[in-house]
Amino acid sequence: MDQRIHDHAETLVDWSARIESGDDVVLSVAEGAHDLGVAVAGALGERGANVHTTYGSSELSRAYLDAHDGEFDADPAHELALYENADAVLRLGGGNNTAETADVDSETQRAYAESREAIREARSDIDWMSTVHPTRSLAQQAGMSIADYREFVYDAVLRDWQSLADEMAQMKDVLDAGSEVHIENEGTDLTMRIDGRTAVNSCASVAYDSHNLPSGEVFTAPYATEGHVTFDIPMTVRGKPIRDARFEFSDGEVTSIDAAQGESVLWDIVETDEGSRRLGELGIGMNRGIDRITDNILFDEKMGGTVHLALGRAYDSNHPEGESGNDSAVHVDLITDMRGESRLSVDGETVQADGRFRWE
Repeated sequence: MDQRIHDHAETLVDWSARIESGDDVVLSVAEGAHDLGVAVAGALGERGANVHTTYGSSELSRAYLDAHDGEFDADPAHELALYENADAVLRLGGGNNTAETADVDSETQRAYAESREAIREARSDIDWMSTVHPTRSLAQQAGMSIADYREFVYDAVLRDWQSLADEMAQMKDVLDAGSEVHIENEGTDLTMRIDGRTAVNSCASVAYDSHNLPSGEVFTAPYATEGHVTFDIPMTVRGKPIRDARFEFSDGEVTSIDAAQGESVLWDIVETDEGSRRLGELGIGMNRGIDRITDNILFDEKMGGTVHLALGRAYDSNHPEGESGNDSAVHVDLITDMRGESRLSVDGETVQADGRFRWE
């Protein structure tokens, strides 16, 4: 087995999830992530954790959702109990077909998402981490050979995370002290409020309220969004391609959407519930180990020189204790490219120009 798979597993278990002896861990392994699953299971065994393994498959999900009548029971007790009694959840992605659920009825997908609210909350209340194993389907989606894609993934994952965390702390300090963010690039002129919020230095560890490996972003929860933004980074959402989507915001809510491709999918998302019309996240990518777009949100939103905004659910970690943010059954990230002529400013002070931070 490639030594980098073991290194990936060690990083996930130690730096990211901070697993200790006696921890009860749910390990969800996608159909293409078997090798990483083996390495992670071995690392968990060495640390004396208690492991329950589940099989995550988009093909299984498609079969279930396509056959169901769409009337889902709310938060089945057996699934809820799994997360209510766990200390940590490790999800290893890497399926065989990234578009497997593309033909599942959008109303069915929406109903299923809404029926799992308590399960999502239970899973969010424990230490959870998500990562991916480099598979041929992901390499194909990224337009890369499998060998090249493996190099890309491990460049993004096997970082000096402590050094990156120290650098990203500068961005967190700016956002924590700020009141208004202004994003400008070709097709974008957007402002949003961030006062009263706490930014998260998302450096791939639960110790930093971070839940993705790789990570490399600083994010907060915006409100009072005004203006327009063009999401010019191509991506796939719910199995459908999204291209050049332009959103208008007024009084904090989406008022119009125009897209070269995927407009109907975006309207389906926005119309999920009241919270899906508002933003739940402003994220600033800072991982320079990610150097190209791959049509995988886990990587693309972390790339240095990008900004992403999420429709829907906000994270409680961005709000004062006891206060919840924007509530929604969805959380869908969309990305705008800041590597060309652009400006990111906080309270009128330029923090990033043309994709480069002022301290770089």
